[in-house]
Amino acid sequence: MHVLIAGAGPAGASLAVQLAEAGWDVTVADALPTPERNAYSSAALPLADADRLLIPEACRSASWWGWQLLDPSGLEHQWWAAEPQGVVLDFAKFRTHLWDRARRTGVELLNGCRVRLDRLGSQSAEVMLSSAGEEQHRTVDLVVDATGPGRHLQRQTGVAVESMDDPLLSGDGVEWLLQGDSSTTARWRERVSFMLGHQWMPHGYGWVFPMAQDRLKVGVCRLAPPDRPKVPLGEALRRLLQRCGLDQLPVLDRHGGRVASTIHRLQPLGDGSLWAVGDAASTANLLGGEGIRHAIDSASVLSDCLLSGGSHREFQAALRQRFGWRWTVSNRLARRTWWGLNSAEADRRMTRLIHGLSGQASAEDLSSLLFAYRFERYGWRLLPYLR
Repeated sequence: MHVLIAGAGPAGASLAVQLAEAGWDVTVADALPTPERNAYSSAALPLADADRLLIPEACRSASWWGWQLLDPSGLEHQWWAAEPQGVVLDFAKFRTHLWDRARRTGVELLNGCRVRLDRLGSQSAEVMLSSAGEEQHRTVDLVVDATGPGRHLQRQTGVAVESMDDPLLSGDGVEWLLQGDSSTTARWRERVSFMLGHQWMPHGYGWVFPMAQDRLKVGVCRLAPPDRPKVPLGEALRRLLQRCGLDQLPVLDRHGGRVASTIHRLQPLGDGSLWAVGDAASTANLLGGEGIRHAIDSASVLSDCLLSGGSHREFQAALRQRFGWRWTVSNRLARRTWWGLNSAEADRRMTRLIHGLSGQASAEDLSSLLFAYRFERYGWRLLPYLR
């Protein structure tokens, strides 16, 4: 069985390794010339998931013990645990690790290569690979769209990526890597920090994550209704840097990206010999823009489905079972929260929420809430957000 995977991010590369280890002939094509070219991902993972996914220590740039939320007025609220709660990945190193592992497993990895799907059948597909001005035609048994939120192969073939009942929700973000020193990074060390309120980022949020060597990842992300005017992301990020006293630090890298997902994942996730995985299969979580661990988990689900000869419908059902109802609730909360965060009244609601968490929650509670989506303790108070 020969499979072509378009995209060598966490989902595509992980799927390639699993299929190659099962004896399949696997080719992965990625548009990036090197894995370091796209470092966009703040990648704050729970420690348990980093261990479960066997992420090497070399890819873990920093550990964090606490949460820090800055309310709309700029007041800091902190929660600390006695044990590390998570890690911040060096995404460039993590992608390099994934690419190296794929090659060691026998995967043919074509970097700097774009994929065009010319013919899609039920048992095979014809693709055109383009690299450095040269084109190569191939016929394969299966094609996997792992191109991220762009869903390029699905769109090329007209496969539905959304529906009237389950539209695609999109957010975009920008992140800068800053070089600080022991003094300027002390306020942000050993914690993940989020800035909440429309004074920080209308229809979204900001963040500061610690990295090794006194570096910081600072960014903003928004999930706004399509018909609303949008503040330029660069302008919002510069304002955040100024409020946080970080605007004079040297900028080592600038990058940006997009997150897009449906809430219920009702789309078919492929057709015939075409399948989708990772962000291309709506596995990104919109509440915190989180995608890496969900993408890798979706690769495991798809690998099991393909190796057992399952159908697209069975893959869709298996994904729903893996992520569970909490994942759906969190995306509904994301739409309600970020779409509505655009006024002084919304800031007052956010302030009350943060102050309430300060009096009731622990660092472990916040980790459980924001990473495991355990909303049960908040009960009926969530109902207004689920409309």
